[in-house]
Amino acid sequence: MKSAVILFPGINRENDAIAALEQATGTKPVVVWHGETELPKTDIIMVPGGFSYGDYLRCGAMAAKSPIMRAVAERAKAGVTILGVCNGFQILTEAGLLPGALMRNASLKFICKNTHLKIENADTRFTNQYKAGDFVDYPVAHHDGNFFADSETLDRLEGEGRVILRYCDANGVVDPATNLNGSQRNIAGIINEAGNVLGMMPHPENAIDPLHGGTDGRNLFKSLVEAAS
Repeated sequence: MKSAVILFPGINRENDAIAALEQATGTKPVVVWHGETELPKTDIIMVPGGFSYGDYLRCGAMAAKSPIMRAVAERAKAGVTILGVCNGFQILTEAGLLPGALMRNASLKFICKNTHLKIENADTRFTNQYKAGDFVDYPVAHHDGNFFADSETLDRLEGEGRVILRYCDANGVVDPATNLNGSQRNIAGIINEAGNVLGMMPHPENAIDPLHGGTDGRNLFKSLVEAAS
């Protein structure tokens, strides 16, 4: 199984993404520089986290205009699995591959800690190794993770089962007190209408090794492999 990691100037989680994909697929992913115009044939594409272009203008806005994103959009349209994490989520929204936008955290502070998440939909290529209602522990590290969309878009995401992850507490309770960044309806991750593109703010790639504090993220990458097999 082949995978690729897209690398932009300022990205800093590419090695974590590489490690997670290699652990799950058994093959080291290809790293593709943002200035390229073509992608190798792959089953999975990951857009990792960091601070592409120093987060100037808006987080992900400049990266979304990079030449490689045209190829990523074409692969998305063709049904290839695409995972955008943190800055990767911001890039995917700015590129129009996912609805909504990621705004400044409600606290106006950078948040870096582990957080609990509830799996809302386990019937996706990203979550098939979980059960709906499971709650997991992933790290977060962002300043602009506050998900916003208009009410019509939010209702559509909810009605179509496209909200995959929500911020919750250690018991899986979702309420305003467990919303660490102000995201509407505690949304932490969504998929596109076709179900092959996921954007999420938490970092599953940093939850794959017990030496790093936990392994709850492994099943997300196992899900990608299972879906692509």
